[in-house]
Amino acid sequence: MSVGVIMLVHTALDRAEQAIRHWVDGGCPVVVHVDQKVRPADYAAFVGSLADLPDVRFCKRHACDWGTWALVEATQSAAAHLLESFPTLQHIYLASGSCLPLRPVPDLRDYLAARPETDFIESTTTADVPWTVGGLDEERFTLRFPFSWRRQRKLFDFYVRLQQAVGYKRRIPENVVPHMGSQWWCLTGRTVAAILNDPKRTVYERYFRKVWIPDESYFQSLVRLHSTKVESRSLTLSKFDYQGKPHIFYDDHKALLRRSACFVARKIWPRADVLYDSFPVAMSGKEQFTEPNPSAADRIFAQAVERRTLGRPGLLMQSRFPSSDRDNAMTAGPYSVLQGLGDVFEGFEEWLAKTTGATVHGHLFAPDRAEFSGRGPLFAGGLSDNAMLRDYNPTNFLINLIWNTRGTHQAFQFGPRDTQDINWMVAKDTDARISVVSGAWMIPLFKARQEFSDLRKEAARLQQIEHEHLKILRSPYTNARVRVQSLAEFVLAPMDMLQLIVDEMSEQTHPRLTDVPQMADLTGLGAFLQDLRNQGMHPFLTGDFPANLERDSTLQTPRKPYLVR
Repeated sequence: MSVGVIMLVHTALDRAEQAIRHWVDGGCPVVVHVDQKVRPADYAAFVGSLADLPDVRFCKRHACDWGTWALVEATQSAAAHLLESFPTLQHIYLASGSCLPLRPVPDLRDYLAARPETDFIESTTTADVPWTVGGLDEERFTLRFPFSWRRQRKLFDFYVRLQQAVGYKRRIPENVVPHMGSQWWCLTGRTVAAILNDPKRTVYERYFRKVWIPDESYFQSLVRLHSTKVESRSLTLSKFDYQGKPHIFYDDHKALLRRSACFVARKIWPRADVLYDSFPVAMSGKEQFTEPNPSAADRIFAQAVERRTLGRPGLLMQSRFPSSDRDNAMTAGPYSVLQGLGDVFEGFEEWLAKTTGATVHGHLFAPDRAEFSGRGPLFAGGLSDNAMLRDYNPTNFLINLIWNTRGTHQAFQFGPRDTQDINWMVAKDTDARISVVSGAWMIPLFKARQEFSDLRKEAARLQQIEHEHLKILRSPYTNARVRVQSLAEFVLAPMDMLQLIVDEMSEQTHPRLTDVPQMADLTGLGAFLQDLRNQGMHPFLTGDFPANLERDSTLQTPRKPYLVR
């Protein structure tokens, strides 16, 4: 037996039984933790329904609440029971009763057998990702959280404010660097045993017991002490909304789940009969070796979050009012802001000017100077390329540039390396047309010949800057016309965004593009991004590139794009 399963169950026991039988039929022993709050009669019936399966065991029960230490205790109890009963396991897969296996167990077993020393767990430092909810980043590890965020919210908030007021800080155990990530992991049996048998386990437990949401940080942090190889990603497809709540998959997500190629999906609606009848799906041929690709679901759920948080244009909720200048343009005419495209394509500026007839500038807000079209020191109206003069009032600099060139469409490139003082002005301007390929700044960073530690720090810095910019663009106060794609999404279909940009700048429908600039060579970028993840820096803005991008034909971009009619 190479793979064992821990299953945490608290509801929909019939669906949990269905999943357990799938794992056992595939040759995986299962240890089940059932929430202590499940009624004794229901628990007894559940145990009895699985009595015919000798490889199913039940561990000590704990009363579990969201974000509490009891979830870690439940996982520890199940893991210890599993290793005691089946000590030769190569990997241990943590799942829940609401998880649905998407691919057959042999696929998972073969995948893990090819990676016998690899631990799959999302493990990232708080400084590198904006996942935290409630304004607590590092403080989740330096304050105490004895009260439940859901059941004792007033006490929770009061105690946090009190600690902040007096400047209280907890001491993090020696050698521990706090990491966080998804609760759902697949670790080697050796790593799990090392965590459970660590001589300092009581010290670590005493510390993490009062960390906020410890089930997303305990194993994620300790795995860094014991693992020989960490893949900072989960093999389980799980998506969360802007409040940190998991998205639920329904029957109409069937095709989406199939495309994801993940081994397990969470969280499934218990009455999604179509999903439970359709999965797992047997793979054939090359599909058996397909890498999990959660990015297939990213666009759908990003749109869902945007719809939920921003609503639809023209429809106002009673609780949401437009800002006073929502319908007032701040500039004299339309202009385009192009973020990331100059990094993806070689000679992009010259090609776009030739194709559209517009005036295409470089980085107008570059740190050292304004890169006017043609790179002259002066532009229309006597505007200087001097960075000090420009930055004295960057908003008026842009307003004047658009005013001085009325009748000609202006476009300029922008990125996280540039001065960011115009972000809000551009976002609130109804004349702005903003096109973003998020994470494209990673390409020149990937090609730079520098120490990897320096590249990691720079990547984290640029990602934080771009993330803050994207939050502005997705704000309810944004009036600009905005389109955003991750780098991974863009390279799959670059012609779509290019056609929209050209049509928009030409102010008419442009013939279908047949001649576009050459795309930068992305060979090796996927492996570089995975190296960043393995070092604790999660490049989420680039989208999900497989680590073996150069060997994945579906993500290879032809050296010269072509049009299929």
